[in-house]
Amino acid sequence: MAAAMAVHSASAISSLAITKAHMGTSSPSQIAIPSFQRGLKAGLPLESHRISDFWSAVILPVRDYRAPSSSTGRRGVISMVSYEAGVGVMGTKLGMMSYFEPGGKYVPVTVVGFHEGNIVTQIKTEATDGYEAVQVAYRRVRDKKLTKPEMGHLNKVGTIPMRHLQEFRLTSVDGFELNQRLKFEELFKEGDLVDVSGNSIGKGFQGGIKRYNFRRGPMSHGSKSHRQLGSIGAGTTPGRVYPGKKMPGRMGGTKAKIRKLQVVKIDSELRTVLIKGALPGKPGNLLRITPAKIVGKNIPKS
Repeated sequence: MAAAMAVHSASAISSLAITKAHMGTSSPSQIAIPSFQRGLKAGLPLESHRISDFWSAVILPVRDYRAPSSSTGRRGVISMVSYEAGVGVMGTKLGMMSYFEPGGKYVPVTVVGFHEGNIVTQIKTEATDGYEAVQVAYRRVRDKKLTKPEMGHLNKVGTIPMRHLQEFRLTSVDGFELNQRLKFEELFKEGDLVDVSGNSIGKGFQGGIKRYNFRRGPMSHGSKSHRQLGSIGAGTTPGRVYPGKKMPGRMGGTKAKIRKLQVVKIDSELRTVLIKGALPGKPGNLLRITPAKIVGKNIPKS
């Protein structure tokens, strides 16, 4: 029992040490990590020299870092943060078509339409929520289609009932107001690059050939392995299948993002936009359109 607790403690403290290393710790804390692990394996008590060195070098700084903030009263959280390159909008996939540029070049495009919505319903700030983001609502529905908490959240802002709520995490929320309507033609222009995400088409349970583009076996007479998966691991050693092995399973129906697609044409009268290439999902699918993340332009290189 003691050995199991020691191993669990070692793994937990190793993760804390890695987190602390990302926070920019000095080398003494990193030196104390293997010493602490050797001390646990040797069965040393917690008051031993190795344990106390690690405690003072790593645990106490992490505990101090996670202390409640005097300004917000919230505990510090060590996490990876992904910001958007800018606020975006939501749209509805209408289908694909052929578009001919003025020079005669043929371009396959996806038509995206916009229902009533893309209204700012909440502005989150560092003081109130611990981070800065803009919440946007999309696609008007009848009141009875929403729950009472959802209706209460929208009524608090004084906006129409809408189906979808999504959040765009930004570095700054200056310039946004509640009930502000976001228009695609004001945020983007023709030629801009965008990232489009949505749920992909579900394919059901599929084999390795369709799911992962595996090669099939010989189709001639006598072959007993046409479309079978084949070997999935060794025998006695390791005596198991490694996690993450590519095998048959459910395909599609998950969130997919396609990056750096070009905005070909914006039609303000029809409230549609043409985006080059294919987008996730079937016609009628909800899409999230944001400015493309480009390192060195709107994303720092470091």
